Amino acid sequence: MLVPPGVDQFMDESHTEADFWFDPLCPWAWITSRWMLEVERVRPVKARWHLMSLAYLNLVQHEGEGLSEEYLERMEQAWGPVRICAAAAAERGDEILLPLYTALGTRFHNQQRRDADALSEAVAEVGLAQSVLEAATSTEYDKAIKASHQIGMDLVGLDVGTPVISVEANAFFGPVVTPTPRGEAAGTLWDGVLAVAGTDGFFELKRTRDRKPTFD
Repeated sequence: MLVPPGVDQFMDESHTEADFWFDPLCPWAWITSRWMLEVERVRPVKARWHLMSLAYLNLVQHEGEGLSEEYLERMEQAWGPVRICAAAAAERGDEILLPLYTALGTRFHNQQRRDADALSEAVAEVGLAQSVLEAATSTEYDKAIKASHQIGMDLVGLDVGTPVISVEANAFFGPVVTPTPRGEAAGTLWDGVLAVAGTDGFFELKRTRDRKPTFD
């Protein structure tokens, strides 16, 4: 078995489990997810991946309040990818979520492709039948999406989005960062996030974003 660099030092240690909720269409969640994979390389942490839905959050739970027409249209389009992910999980189990998310996110964000071909290629890359794409316009898996979504939102409240991370009885939104911290920088950020999230009564640390997400 090939072991990624950095992982071997933790092979004999118990791993901390972290739960990560994502919507595949969010560029900031994508960067955080790649950071999470870096954290796994330098800290004894293992992530479990779960779905949340920005479309459900913004269009249903927040009833589209305060959103521009452009953003409302984007949210309607957000249903398709998360429904495909839910259909894949129903067929293959939650273990398919990370590889499918990687395949989708690489095309959506790194390659800036969000067309039908990108969806088709991503599904094929992880060995799923093209029929799973039919879920994009179906409500068949919406109940499962909403249930997964609500578990994550119940931990942090409805005034945040994606990603949500839960670890060691502490849950938080973010971190929102760009570009993706790599190597020990990823581990240092993880340590800091755990320190603030584990502080009783801590709620928020924020500043204005002064750059667009950078994908690498």
